[in-house]
Parts: sequence; C-alpha cells; structure tokens
Amino acid sequence: MTVLRDYAAATSQPTLGDLGDSGPGRFDEVVGPDGSLRPAWKGLAELAVSLTPADMYRVDSDIARFLADDGVTYARPGDRQGPWRLDPVPLVIDAPTWTPLEKGLAQRAELFNALLVDLYGEQRLLAEGVVPPAVVLGHAGFTRAVARRSLGGEPIDPRPLVFSAADLARDAAGEWRVIGDRAQAPSGLGYAMENRRVISRVVPELYRQAGLHRMEPYFWALRSALIQSANGDLADPRVVVLSPGTHSETAYDQAFVASTLGFPLVQGSDLLVRDGWVYLRQGHGRMERVDVILRRVDAAWSDPLELRGESQLGVAGLVEAVRRGRVRVVNGLGAGVLENPGLAPYLPAACEALLGEPLLLAGLTTHWCGDPDGLGAVLASLENPARPLHVRPIDGPSTELERLPTTRVVERILDEPHRYVGQERLPFSQVPTWRSGAARPRPVTLRTFTLRYGGSYRPLVGGLANVYDDGGFRSSASKDVWVLKADPADADQGLAEVMSMTAARAVAVTVPRVLEDLFWVGRYAERAEDMLRLLLVTHSISEDFRTRPGTVGGTSLSVLLGVVGRLAGRQFDDLDAEFRSLLTDADRVGSVAHSIESLRTALTDVRDQLSADTWRAFGVVERAHEALQENPHSHQVADTAGRILTGVLSLQGVFASMMRDDGWHMIGAGRSLERSVQLVHLLRSTTTVRRGIDVDRTVLNSVLESAESSVTHRRRYRGYVRPAGVLELLVLDPDNPRSLAFSLAEVRDHLAALPASTGSTRPERLVENLLAEVQDQSVAELVAIGGVNRPNLEAFLDETLDRLARLGESVEELHLRSGPPPRSFGALAIVDSLPAEPSTGTIPAITAPLAEDPPRGKGAGA
Repeated sequence: MTVLRDYAAATSQPTLGDLGDSGPGRFDEVVGPDGSLRPAWKGLAELAVSLTPADMYRVDSDIARFLADDGVTYARPGDRQGPWRLDPVPLVIDAPTWTPLEKGLAQRAELFNALLVDLYGEQRLLAEGVVPPAVVLGHAGFTRAVARRSLGGEPIDPRPLVFSAADLARDAAGEWRVIGDRAQAPSGLGYAMENRRVISRVVPELYRQAGLHRMEPYFWALRSALIQSANGDLADPRVVVLSPGTHSETAYDQAFVASTLGFPLVQGSDLLVRDGWVYLRQGHGRMERVDVILRRVDAAWSDPLELRGESQLGVAGLVEAVRRGRVRVVNGLGAGVLENPGLAPYLPAACEALLGEPLLLAGLTTHWCGDPDGLGAVLASLENPARPLHVRPIDGPSTELERLPTTRVVERILDEPHRYVGQERLPFSQVPTWRSGAARPRPVTLRTFTLRYGGSYRPLVGGLANVYDDGGFRSSASKDVWVLKADPADADQGLAEVMSMTAARAVAVTVPRVLEDLFWVGRYAERAEDMLRLLLVTHSISEDFRTRPGTVGGTSLSVLLGVVGRLAGRQFDDLDAEFRSLLTDADRVGSVAHSIESLRTALTDVRDQLSADTWRAFGVVERAHEALQENPHSHQVADTAGRILTGVLSLQGVFASMMRDDGWHMIGAGRSLERSVQLVHLLRSTTTVRRGIDVDRTVLNSVLESAESSVTHRRRYRGYVRPAGVLELLVLDPDNPRSLAFSLAEVRDHLAALPASTGSTRPERLVENLLAEVQDQSVAELVAIGGVNRPNLEAFLDETLDRLARLGESVEELHLRSGPPPRSFGALAIVDSLPAEPSTGTIPAITAPLAEDPPRGKGAGA
C-alpha cells in the first residue's frame, strides 16, 4: 500500500486506523465520504498515490535539509527561534473552489478599508448604531492619535488598508469560514513563498504536473503597490520595511519580504523624524528621506512620543509625520482595530451600509458580551458544557482565561462585558500530515493575503496553511497551498503584467546599525575559523600524547591547551569533554559554538543584505553537530571540527562575492582586525618562552598549522623550523595573508574606503602607526633571549594587543555609532490586555574571550 491509499482507506473506515482527532464532524480535504479522492486531487492521482513511505521519508528529510540551508526560523511567542516546519503534503484547492473564495476575500478587504475610513473619519456607523461605539472605542487597536479629530479635521487616508490577511477554515459541510483577520502587520507571506520554493524542489514531478499558480508575480505586484502608495507624485519614492528586530517571532518572514522586494529592512533606531519628515540615517549627519513604511511593528509601539512612551521599537514623531501627510505607513497606524473579534456580529450590516451588498464570506458565530443578548448567550454556554463557546477578550490572547475556573471567567466578563466575546468552536477540516511514518489527519487552517493593486483588491492565489495538533492548538508545522489553474494558459495570479515602476537606480543605503553588525560578522567568522584550526591541531596531538604528559608531545599539548585556555578558558580536564564543549557549548565565551551562534545572530540582523547562500553554511554546521552528538568516539571531534570549518570557509566565499560597498568593507575590516588579535594571542602563548629545542619545534609547527602557513614555511625554509623564521612569516611578511603586517594593511585599506574616513581620522592614524611599528621590527631583536623568555617579543606582543583594542574601539566610535541608544519617553503603565514589548533584537554581549581579560560586549573594541 502507498501513503495516500492507506490514508484514504483509514479515513473512510475510521475504526480501522489511528486517526487522532479525526471524526465524522470534519471535512477531509483529500478524501470524500465514499473514500474517493476529491476533485482537486484527481489530476494528481497518478503521481501522488504512488508515493510510498520510503518516498515520504526521503521528501521529509530533504525538506528539513533545505529549510536548514535557507536558515528559515520561527519562534512562538516567548520562545527562542527554532526551525520552521513544512509538511510534505500540500493543501490542494481546485479552481471552482477558489473562485468564490477569491471574490469573498476581495470584498472583505474592500469592506475593511471602508470601515477604517469611517471609524477614523465621520464615524457614521457608530453614530447610526450599525456598530456599537463601545466595541470600537474599547479596543486597544483603535488608535485615537490618528482619528480625524486628532488630525485637526484634515481628510484621512482614503486607502489606509493596502495589505491584509484573513485566516480561514472549512466547517463540517466544507464551507469556508473566516476565523480571524490580520490587518495591523500581516505576517506569513515570506513563509508561504519559502514553502513553495522548497516543495517545488523536493517533489518536482508532482509540482510540474499540478498546473498551479506561481507566486512570484504577486511579490512584484506588492512591490509596485508599495511604490505607488507614496503620497504625492514622487518619481522615485523610498520604501522601507520597519521591523521590531531579530527577536521578533517572524523575523525571517520580515527579512524575506524586504530582501525579495528590494527594500531596506530597518529598525526604529535607523529612522528619525525632523521637521515632520521621516529620514533614514546614513551616519555622520547624512540622511535620506523615507516616503513609505511597510510596518511590521504594532501601532502601539510605533511612536514613543504619542503612543506608548516606553517603546524602543518605534520612531519618535511618526504620528506627526503621518498627520502632515509626509509619510505613508502601510498599513495605517489604526488598522489594528480590524482584528477585533467583537466586530464580527456587525460586519454583515456594515457591509450593507458601506458597500451596499451582502457579506460573501461568513465568519464564526460570535456573541459580543457588551450586548445583553450576547452576554446572555455566553453566560449560558459557560453554565452548559454541552454548548461550549470559546470565550476570549477582544484585544488579547485567551490563554489566561483558559487557565481560570469558570466562576472567575464569569467575574471577569461581568466586570467589563464590552471586552469579551464568545465564539463557536468550529471543527476545522482535516488534511493528511506526515508523522511517525504515516499520513495522519490533522486540522488545518488557511491564511490568505489580499493586496490593493491597480485600484482594486487582489487576493494571493494561494496562501499559507497551518496544521493543528491533537489538542486543537496550532503547531509549528505548515503546508504549501496549491491553487490549480482552470486553464493552463491562465496568467499566474491573474496578472498578465505588473504596473510600471520607476526604472531609476536607487541609492544604496547602509545604516550604522547594519555596518556594526557586518563589522562583527567579520570578527565572529574569523574568530570561529581560528579556534577551529587551533582545535584541530591540538586534537591531533592529543590523540598521540594525552596519556604521556612528560614527553615532548605531552609538553607541547600542554602549551596548546594553554592557548585554548587563554582564548576560551579551560573547563574540563577530560580532553574529549573539553573539545566537545568548544564545539557545542554556545554559552562558553570564546568557544567555536559561541562564535558561530554570535555570527548567526549578527547575520540574522542583516538577512535582507545577504545572499541565500549564506545560510547553507549553518546547515553544514548543524548537521556536523548532529553527527557529533550521535558518535561518542574521539575521532568524531576532528571530523565535526573539519566540517564546521568547511561551513565557515564557505561563508568567506559568499562574502567574497558581495558588492564592494560599505558593508563589505566593514566585514573585511572586522575580519582582518580579528585575525590580528587572534594571531597575537597565539604567538604570545607559544613563542615568548623557551621550552627546549624539541618542544619548541613541535609547538612552532603547530603554530604554523594553526595559522595556515605551514606549507609556505616548508617551501621557504625547507622544513627547518626556528622562531626567527616563524616570526618573519607570521609577523613581518607583507605577502602572507595570515601575517600581522598583511592583516593590518587590509584593515588600513578597508577603513580608507569608508565614507567617514578622511585620511587623518583616529582609526586611520592608529592603524598606520601600528603598521609602521610592525614593519620596523627586527626579527633578531624579537627573538633575543633573556633567561628563558624573549622579553622584546613579549613586550611587543603585549603592546600590540593594547593598540589593537584601541583601534577596534576607535573604529566603532567613528564608523558605527550614530547617536545614543533609544530611550523611553515615559513610565506609562502597560495595559494588561496587551502583550509585553518584544525584544529590540540587539546582539548579545559577546567578546574576545581572554582568561585574563573580562569579556566585552559588541561594540567594545578588540
């Protein structure tokens, strides 16, 4: 039997299979009541039905690998970022089913746009009682600061809703019902596109046979719509995507959309308002005006001056800029009121009043407790478990209510009845979901997206499907959504061509925050690479000499472990545990894992600036970690370290293909500065003390190998290893990419290319002086003996470390700091019904981990 045949057999005879929460009350998206395939699946039957469990295992494994290689992450509220999950079996919808749904979605977006215009303008619906005022004015999403009275009587935006989303589910009869709306900052479009990319790669034959609508034209339409939405007649409007930062639950989605559309992904600290205009910072007093903001920060957090004073995510003065019509915010700052479930009972009447037509898409049966009849229905349902309603606040999660006893829920409702609704519990339709070696039925919902384009609203032909677990809660698993064409000749997304857009070349802008992240990208990548090379050399010697401490090799091993301790601290006497900790313990400052995790965080903050190839390196790292966890043997340490090194080196190749802009120069400056720091630490721990000819020879060979210069040294000195030759190659040689002189010259050249450099800035002076000092050194003087030490070398290296630290600090001071960090404007009380402010997405404090030097955070020099 094949996967779908097994599923169809079990679904049509539920007593014969383990169907989880499947039952006769659910509509099945694949199998009809008689056990035959639904019309949408019949055209795919030949290929789809032939998929065996072995095929599904392969597809599921490929999906996980591709998602890891693309760096796709998601975080549930309050959790850390984790891998995005995609189920192999798509949700398939045929054209006859989609057509009426598309009409209903377009109407709903048009209704919501008209509703926003009325609620923030004349408020005719409230005055005439079509919508009770309390259900709107009592909702946290109603932003009074942008209402018409707050605008001084000026006309409000006639098209405040540009992009919206609606969550749908099918009831037991197979009818689509709206279960929620997203208008404030709709998320998920990037995930939907990523799902399509991955599925098309893992089941290409099925994908080609399906004849479905491609999604790419919709992104072009979205880009065009955002450019066209700028106020006034601008030839080349600047559009940005405003994000709360990397710790946002949907950070990947935001970066994907920004990168795909070609717009900068910015945070509140990157923007400022001056004289009523919004500007994008470029550092050193340079700014560029912003005309359109695609907002992914909730309205309440968007302006600390007029909204929530404690916010550090928004832009002070943004509301005033909106009032003056000098910037267009998409969606409008008051759009969050549309996510109010209390509006649901009144939408049919509002549709008749505003559009003069009946509402096409039905929602959940909803009772607003501010209405006496609605309150009675909700209280009766709480007293009668046989008729349960889902009780929830109109502006917040219902998780707290679900943990309370019924008596406390009733008390809450009676205290503020206008703040609660009761909604029917819909038995969502089910789909086959691959789990535990079989396709099992699980509830599913569909998130759809609608865009105002060309004067009308166009839904995305497709969407993002979310799978629910056995307890009825949304899991992290998703599905690609395939909407089949009625005719293969139909234009994708119904868009034969996209409206014309400006052909003017946009000026590349890199804000100081991005430059800072890229500077640390270079440093963390180099730090990880250098520790990996040191670990590989040390592990190789340990395999032979860990049990022979008094030998030449044993003494040499102790010296190299001292270098590890200097850079990352020693934590374990057991060497295997020590090496594994260096590779896997991300909380150990200075370890490979710590540098890799810090590198990932820095790259995530600038994801929109980077090639998709960037994330494949982390897929290599993750699979190497998995192999290390599965294999307890010592040799796996070296194998894992080698594979991680391959991933890190592949990143360097990606960076080499970047445009030679300010960001590339910051990566290069950070990398060369960190290489200098790491090399000096390595030499300081290995070359300043004499330990005997044999030990010194072994240690020096290890130093050359760690510095990737052993081949060059052998060719130059014919294998004769002496301190003088090693220092000449690693300190003074201007042609050796691993030498101190070469690295400092690279720092100098990268700094000179930055716009703030004049030839006489402090960083340029410091690096020139340090480079001259290095070039003036005499190898003979450096290797001069004073007892068992080399005092001249020791003094030179210590002084160089201090000067490198000052150089790093000066680079940050001049090139990376654009002003003081954001500060709150008041200690306003946080409303209980609103979620806590998400993290700003700052990179955690991570430093060069020296045993005698306490860690310093990002932005604190070397």
